[in-house]
Amino acid sequence: MTEKIWIVDDDQSIRWVLQRALEKAQMTVRVFEHPQDLLFALQSVLPEEQPEAIITDIRMPDMDGFELLKKVQEKHPDLPVIIMTAHSDMDSAVSAYESGAFEYLPKPFDINEAIALAKRACEVTRGNKHKNSDKTGTDQKETSNEITQQEIIGKSAAMQEMFRTIGRLSKTSLSVLVTGESGTGKELVAKALHTHSPRADQPFIAINTAAIPKDLLESELFGHEKGAFTGAQTQRKGRFEQANGGTLFLDEIGDMPAELQTRLLRVLADGEFYRVGGTRPIKVDVRVVAATHQDLEKHVRAGTFREDLFHRLNVIRVHIPALRERGDDILILLDHFLLQAAEEMQLEPKKLNAEVRKYLPTLAWPGNVRQLENISRWLMVMATGREITMDDLPPDLRTQTESGERNSHDWQKLLSEHITQRFVRGETRILDELTPVFERIAMSAAMQQTGGRKKDASDLLGWGRNTLTRKLKELDVVIDNNREQ
Repeated sequence: MTEKIWIVDDDQSIRWVLQRALEKAQMTVRVFEHPQDLLFALQSVLPEEQPEAIITDIRMPDMDGFELLKKVQEKHPDLPVIIMTAHSDMDSAVSAYESGAFEYLPKPFDINEAIALAKRACEVTRGNKHKNSDKTGTDQKETSNEITQQEIIGKSAAMQEMFRTIGRLSKTSLSVLVTGESGTGKELVAKALHTHSPRADQPFIAINTAAIPKDLLESELFGHEKGAFTGAQTQRKGRFEQANGGTLFLDEIGDMPAELQTRLLRVLADGEFYRVGGTRPIKVDVRVVAATHQDLEKHVRAGTFREDLFHRLNVIRVHIPALRERGDDILILLDHFLLQAAEEMQLEPKKLNAEVRKYLPTLAWPGNVRQLENISRWLMVMATGREITMDDLPPDLRTQTESGERNSHDWQKLLSEHITQRFVRGETRILDELTPVFERIAMSAAMQQTGGRKKDASDLLGWGRNTLTRKLKELDVVIDNNREQ
């Protein structure tokens, strides 16, 4: 029995591509240009002719995909709907999940991913429909809040995967550990997790545990009673009490002192604590989102971070990729920040010329998105013309060219020295050993860059998808989030 898929999109080319791909995968496909036609057909067909999944675009002239999704859910709450969108911001992804979509498919999409999603949706329909009630139920929470004043945008595979994770968490209050280098936007992600959660109407309280002196941090977190220590002239509520019912964001959790780790573990386990100098336990209901740029597993192994606390915090992990790993997102973010800076400063917008657009994505961006935003503001003020040229760039960005070229040859020099040493030792046929090592490293990097998408990874490597699949198996490459696509 073949899967039955209905597609609605006002773009004829999208309908054609999807129909051909799904039919080639042995599915029965019906396409519609207008959402109203799909709804009419859904009411008219016999039960055995109804679709097992629907794929719809968001933006269509007469009715958008969210409105269509809502109307479908009213009569067919267990029918999976896959939302397609060309928008690269996180709000689109999260809104799709919050509205009850089965899955989110960003354009341009990978054909293999679209086929896999369609098949999975049909499997849900054929199986226990109640298992998907958390995605397709009618009692969905409407979102009217903005994520934050600063948007989280990106088209890269790694960012899209992060958007999906946040979307799937939108109906839960699970603890989350946000990891990523400094400047990648961990607090923005924490705010998004709060805004798109059942606690959105309650407080969001943030504290940087590394920025507060050790002897004051306990009072900041748990509060104190009057007279608890010198200077404690009044009772004070700590951040946990302030965040009661809402979300507490603990930034740089890896720097928390060992004695406070024990107290934090107690709050997470029991939901209660004592103020400094207090004798009465205080009950709180707080969702904790922690963040760090450090390797907490390494700290656990070294004994500087409690293993039981790590597991309490690491219920769900959201990793934010470094800016240098996000490809074209660098230019997307630059354009966004330049426009934002122009509006804030009430200046005429400026644009990057072709040479600058080609050059900036090659830089390392150690400060990540924060550095990129600051550079955008600098350029808006300091660039003399409407078009930003290489001469307008800050000196430190221009000098990265020479150092970057020098560093790019360091690995070649090291490899040459390594091979020479092995020749001196009398070793032969070293390519039999080194070639698989090189391929394993390259495949791991490509799969990490593409979020586990084999089609995209094979394109990066210049291989066919079957070649990549075969070599992954032959060389026993294990990738986190490696999905069969």
